Amino acid sequence: MAKTQYYTATSIDGFTADKSNSLDWLFEVDEGTANPFGEFFAGIGAFAMGATTYEWVLKNDNLLEEPENWHDMYGDVPCWVFTHRDLPPVPDANVFMISGDVRRVHEAMLVAAQGKNVWLAGGGNLVSQFVDLGLLDEIILGIAPAILGEGAPLLRSKLLMDDLILTGVREVGQFAYLTYAVGDVARMGRHLASEAVTRIPSLG
Repeated sequence: MAKTQYYTATSIDGFTADKSNSLDWLFEVDEGTANPFGEFFAGIGAFAMGATTYEWVLKNDNLLEEPENWHDMYGDVPCWVFTHRDLPPVPDANVFMISGDVRRVHEAMLVAAQGKNVWLAGGGNLVSQFVDLGLLDEIILGIAPAILGEGAPLLRSKLLMDDLILTGVREVGQFAYLTYAVGDVARMGRHLASEAVTRIPSLG
């Protein structure tokens, strides 16, 4: 079944960007030779990001002057940008500027993904809207060896132990990748794990 996933990099103290909304600190971290994002994005059929994230991508990758950079990264996978401002579109990119009902857009993304997963690229404010509506299934965190002290938080929503279950741990270069099932998916997994434990005969 297709999943809605939040895949992002974060500092140890839970910030996805510094107080200046910069990711320069992140690019100083050794990623090793693996390409976890390439593996991840191969399973994505649609994705979404907020206006601040989109503006950063535009500037960082010089997309208005070199739109081929977008196509090299994302191909023709459709992207929804949530914004209340007029933002320039990447030439010939499959990008939709949208505002309003997150649930309605999520339904459209699932249809467009055609059975593949949906990626929420960030930022944390946008992803929190999906969390609050119970629309997020998985979080994949690339934790970098950095402590920023302040900046853009990973999420605004509260998720506690009953909302999360660890499903994967992986070392990639200097990053620690943690994968969590979220919400109903996590609670179902925890329930099945609990059932399995009760079926194991006592050794006492």
